[in-house]
Amino acid sequence: MTENTADPRALIEQIAKWIVDAPDQVFVEHFDDDVIELEVAEDEVGKVIGRQGRTVRALRTLLNAAGARARKRYQLEVID
Repeated sequence: MTENTADPRALIEQIAKWIVDAPDQVFVEHFDDDVIELEVAEDEVGKVIGRQGRTVRALRTLLNAAGARARKRYQLEVID
C-alpha cells in the first residue's frame, strides 16, 4: 500500500477519479472538522452515488476504515 492511502483526502480523490469519466474534474477538500467534500462534474454525480447510494456508502465505509487507524471519524459529503 502506498503512502497516499494514509491521507483520507487522497484516498477518496484517487477512488473517485477511477469511478468517473472525467477525472480532471474531481475536487476533494478536507476541512478542519474532519469533513471531506467530494465534487465531481455535474453529469458524473450519479456514478459517484451509485444505485441506491451503494457506491457512496462504500466510499464512506473505506473512509471510516482509514479513519479508524488514526482514531478519527470522517464524514464524506458529495457536492452537486
